[in-house]
Amino acid sequence: MKYYNLKDREEKIDFRTATIKGQGKNKGLFFPESIPPFKEDFIQNLNQYSDEEIAYQCMKDFIGNEIPSEILRKIVSETISFDIPLKKINDDISVLELFHGPTLAFKDIGAGFMSRCLSYFLENQQKKVTVLVATSGDTGGAVAHGFYDLPGIDVVILYPKNRVSPVQEKQLTALGKNIYALEVNGSFDDCQNLVKQAFSNEEINNQLFLTSANSINIARWLPQQIYYLLALKQWQQTENKAPVICVPSGNFGNICAGVLAHIRGLPTEHFIAACNANDVIPTYLETQDFNPKKAVATLSNAMDVGDPSNFVRILELFNNEFNPLKHKISGYSIDDSKTIQTISEVYKKEHYILEPHSAVAFSALEQYLKENPGKKGFILGTAHPVKFPEAVENAINTKIEIPLSLDTLMKKEKKTVEINPDFEELKRFLLDKN
Repeated sequence: MKYYNLKDREEKIDFRTATIKGQGKNKGLFFPESIPPFKEDFIQNLNQYSDEEIAYQCMKDFIGNEIPSEILRKIVSETISFDIPLKKINDDISVLELFHGPTLAFKDIGAGFMSRCLSYFLENQQKKVTVLVATSGDTGGAVAHGFYDLPGIDVVILYPKNRVSPVQEKQLTALGKNIYALEVNGSFDDCQNLVKQAFSNEEINNQLFLTSANSINIARWLPQQIYYLLALKQWQQTENKAPVICVPSGNFGNICAGVLAHIRGLPTEHFIAACNANDVIPTYLETQDFNPKKAVATLSNAMDVGDPSNFVRILELFNNEFNPLKHKISGYSIDDSKTIQTISEVYKKEHYILEPHSAVAFSALEQYLKENPGKKGFILGTAHPVKFPEAVENAINTKIEIPLSLDTLMKKEKKTVEINPDFEELKRFLLDKN
């Protein structure tokens, strides 16, 4: 399997190179040269396969012979080594709980897969590798955990000051050792732009072996298909119609992976991109007018993205044709007041605790189902409620218990370096650190 650069289609590389490079020339994202379909009997009989076998079948064609099959099986097994249950909230809406991993967020799956692939590829690399990543919340913690204390690898995480939750901040700032956290006086988009500038800067790349762990990296993006298959396996046990799938959407890597799985043969009725006040894509789906804008801060902070990088991949999946895309994906924008109202109402009615991102998704799916009666679906529960205690506890008037694994972490000291959204400051840090 080869991968081409969406901004320079002459640049074609293999999975190993794409994983290590992160992005291509002109800050372009890599995209698979072909999309391998699932076998029909595989999709129809998912219940006959173990979760590990499903994950292996999902990923093997994208990797080819670049990772031996026995090692790839080990990688996918470790990637999904925790529960990923699909639970009913009410008769029409279920939730795929993706927050039972080590950092209590869906990013554990993509980051876990990527860190293991990268470690395999760099086993005999002489030069120290720097993993550079921007985070709007959960990516940082998942990447920090995935690469923590690995020999020969440093991790530099940029996050927007005062725009991540206390738990999220501790998960990416308290580990130390080879994990470096940069607190940026700006938005996630500022962080992401700094990362992109670093990858295209000749001086930095001459001195550092740089790679990315954002969802722009194919090894982070592609494995997210796995949990859509695991959800369908559970869905088929009780339902005979294809589901509507609603995804809390910020940088659009998550929903993009779901759409990729659908194009490969995953049966879905419809996709919903559930956004907060950062409504660039819902607006585009209504008007066909794509206007990135400065991100605004919301309760669902991991979705505070005004210029979603992965949307270009979604456009590519639909051959840059608006009508097929519009037919398959709807966009909804849910504000903070509706988010809090949804958390409160679902807790009272269903005794289920949503956090802000899953509440945005629940509200969007609920609206869609009212407009399209007779359909059912599920949302992606992307983070544990404990990661957003203030918003959730205010909405439900109940204290959320901190899991034991987090209790120790929360007592650790925060270690950060504060910088402005100025590329020269990032450049100095990277080169001085080295």
